[in-house]
Amino acid sequence: MIPDRALALLRQVAEGVVRPEGALAAFVEEPGADALDFATIDHHRALRQGYPEVIFAQGKTPEQVVAIAARLASSGDGFLATRTDGGHQEALTRRFERAEINPLARTAYLPPDAPVRAAAGRLMIVTAGTSDGGVAEEAAVTAGALGREVARATDVGVAGLHRILAHRAALAGAAAVIVVAGMDGALPSVVGGLVGVPVIAVPTSVGYGASFGGVAALLAMLNSCASGVTVVNIDNGFGAAMAAARILRAGAVRGEAPADGP
Repeated sequence: MIPDRALALLRQVAEGVVRPEGALAAFVEEPGADALDFATIDHHRALRQGYPEVIFAQGKTPEQVVAIAARLASSGDGFLATRTDGGHQEALTRRFERAEINPLARTAYLPPDAPVRAAAGRLMIVTAGTSDGGVAEEAAVTAGALGREVARATDVGVAGLHRILAHRAALAGAAAVIVVAGMDGALPSVVGGLVGVPVIAVPTSVGYGASFGGVAALLAMLNSCASGVTVVNIDNGFGAAMAAARILRAGAVRGEAPADGP
């Protein structure tokens, strides 16, 4: 059960539209955990964390992914699946006509029955090179599923420093910035020196042999000379978007205004 639906139900109780017993029955009917032979689905994750459980498709069969997706979608909350391949995507589109497939991001997204409430604060996603686009797109799809407005600056790596400087106005208006880079992983340090909002760095496995599959970029980002840059795992665009959403959500709970709005 997503927080908006739970809150609406509680408001109906407060207004006398729904009896407390009816609300209790609705919560009881919503399962906390749903056990399949191969997975245990956490239906109350949205109440704890703000968004339902996400399906990590890699390593699962198409049939398993569809079965999990069907259980998640049964309550009207839709689903998001990451790291899908062609088999997963074909099976999901056969089962869910409204599923949105993004081959570059390797995601499958079924919007919930009720529109996702837009969250205050624009999230900007910056990529060092076009080859980093798949990871950045995974972050963008995830952020969109969380109700975040997304702006982009693409292919603005440090090999041509003027390219990122051309986006200073957009960076200044962002509530948080995700920076995706491979090779030397230097771009997050540059962005971290330009803005005062949270910067989340994503190393990618893009690069020649000495990049060690993204380890060189990871270590460079962990050693950033820009204070406070947060680093997620290699190629983890999903994790970066979730981290940004948690940070911005915590600020909203405390009543802090995002950089670009009330």
